[in-house]
Amino acid sequence: MEIQLQFALFLVMIYGVHSAVFTIKNNCPYAIAPATLTGIGEPVLTGFELAPQASNTINIPAPWSGRVWARFGCSNDGGNFHCNSGDCGSGQVGCNGAGAIPPATLVEFTLQPAGQKDFYDVSLVDGFNLPVSVVPQGGAGCPSTDCSFDINAQCPQELAVKDASGGTIGCKSGCLAFNTPEYCCNGDHDKPETCPPTNYSKFFKNLCPKAYSYAYDDKTSTFTCDAGANYLITFCP
Repeated sequence: MEIQLQFALFLVMIYGVHSAVFTIKNNCPYAIAPATLTGIGEPVLTGFELAPQASNTINIPAPWSGRVWARFGCSNDGGNFHCNSGDCGSGQVGCNGAGAIPPATLVEFTLQPAGQKDFYDVSLVDGFNLPVSVVPQGGAGCPSTDCSFDINAQCPQELAVKDASGGTIGCKSGCLAFNTPEYCCNGDHDKPETCPPTNYSKFFKNLCPKAYSYAYDDKTSTFTCDAGANYLITFCP
């Protein structure tokens, strides 16, 4: 890790620092509250609200890795901000370093210094709550990815998370629902050879073929782009 960090700093000295711009748009017919969680790099805006058709931009200095997701069914009763789906438990619009309580559709990024490649994906490993698309803007060799299907509409009952009125607001993964090695790819199922796709991961993959459906779904789910691109992230594309 120390050698990798030294190499990244060397590249920054040669090529300079750049920032990617994330434009996050709400195409849903209701308000959402997008959120971010930083894994490596400078912390960025951790949460905000978007009305239907509204958008917001965030500058992300590279190198950076982290995730973006969106909450919905939110309220601020008694000064305690809470969302029925994708909540982070902070009690505020900003998640302040807390991650999504699954199930939540995650958009994951690793942004590199100039001269390297960014990596990005849509992950349903912990389940689904909202459709999303990622469209690179600029850069070279940059495919888009998405999970544009509303999986909640077809979620099996044993995976469904419902709100007080009985509507499905999230769809758990097999791992989240049952927490067994064959679904979570751990224990004696901790290798690709011993953890093949299951009926539940195939259910997600059939509806969203570009998204991660379980832990060892890299080949069809991870995408790269020359560093320096910006990204349009649209919920309910």
